[in-house]
Amino acid sequence: MKKEIESYCRDYMRFLAAAKTERRAYAEAVRLLEAKGFKRLEDMKSLKPGDRVWRGYHGKTLFAAVVGREPVTSGIRVVGGHTDAPRLDLKPKPLYEKGGLAYFDTHIYGGIKKYQWLVLPLALYGTVVKKNGKKVDIAIGDAAGDPVFMISDVLPHFGKEQLEKKAKDLVAAEDMDVVAGIGSVAEILKKKYGVEKDDLLSAELEIVPAGAPREVGLDRALIAAYGHDDRVCAYAGLHALIDLSKGQALSKTGAVVLCDKEEIGSVGASGMESSFFENTVAELIDRQAKSARDIDVRRALERSQMLSADVCAASDPHFPDADSIGNEAKLDGGPCAIKYTGAATKSGASDARAEFVAEIRRTMDDAKVEWQMGELGRAEKGGGGTISKFMARFGMDVLDFGTPLLNMHAPWEIASKHDCYHTMKAYRAFFAR
Repeated sequence: MKKEIESYCRDYMRFLAAAKTERRAYAEAVRLLEAKGFKRLEDMKSLKPGDRVWRGYHGKTLFAAVVGREPVTSGIRVVGGHTDAPRLDLKPKPLYEKGGLAYFDTHIYGGIKKYQWLVLPLALYGTVVKKNGKKVDIAIGDAAGDPVFMISDVLPHFGKEQLEKKAKDLVAAEDMDVVAGIGSVAEILKKKYGVEKDDLLSAELEIVPAGAPREVGLDRALIAAYGHDDRVCAYAGLHALIDLSKGQALSKTGAVVLCDKEEIGSVGASGMESSFFENTVAELIDRQAKSARDIDVRRALERSQMLSADVCAASDPHFPDADSIGNEAKLDGGPCAIKYTGAATKSGASDARAEFVAEIRRTMDDAKVEWQMGELGRAEKGGGGTISKFMARFGMDVLDFGTPLLNMHAPWEIASKHDCYHTMKAYRAFFAR
């Protein structure tokens, strides 16, 4: 088992290093899928059991499936995670100079503690789309010899007033600007990448922590990385689907959804509030039945089941007041099933029904998955959401089931190798039921 865990986690760490943004996670996922025989759904005129297909949206959100023996109208089994992560986005007009330094003006994406991003080596990733439609990909900060970027902070000698502030006020959001150099950064972008200053108006450029995932501890049992939330679950679902023996006959179609925009509410065309998922199910049905009536799509969605593959907060011994004692997720205890997320009064939760929870318990125990049941922190301490409620609206059974993390939403999060592996094993068992 140890060798299997180490092998899986090496592959996962390589994925994380390559997938610093949702666009790069999408590209890496497509590469892995096509290497294992998955074909674009648009290129398939019909589908038969065992076929492997994928469909993408805007280069950010992806659906992959292995077709089962039963028709899609009987329902599918879905593992759904997201590949966006908290970060700093460059504003549409990001370049300015002050006091002889050049800066990138940024906008916070997702929930962060602002002070955690100060004085860290940072990388710049993204895509610039010129007026003629040409795309220019940018990746600076992780390759050998690359420069990095940084947000400066006042030194302790002059920081007395700053330290008297509340943590949330240590730095203002408008001051989370990144040192980009001295002099004209615009000239460098033009010379090296052929990008004019005005081209940044139609760009998606992201500031993320620089550096590859690292093992933590003398026993190397933990992984520190940017973007565990939620690429740890997204990769586990992807690997579980790809790992199915080619031609393996699933009873029901198994599918993975890797979506965007979860960290800001699952909005937009590439978020789970869009019609991407139901449109893709309709495309599957159309290729099986040569038509996809609205009622057929609705029935398929209603008969489906899903594991909402998102991380949960692991109990931190230094912060016991955050836990619901007895219902906390433990690091190294395996993936955690969470019946409901939301806020203190279950606000915003899908709240899985007991019958479905019992089915998942049986599935995991039969497959010898090491897992646990938990809750997202002490009541009235806060809360959080996942994509589960956006899928439950179709009437399907949905249960949150993902990897516990320390430092969730920090620039560097910590996961247990044991938990990473058993998350993948759990999703594989779900597909094979």
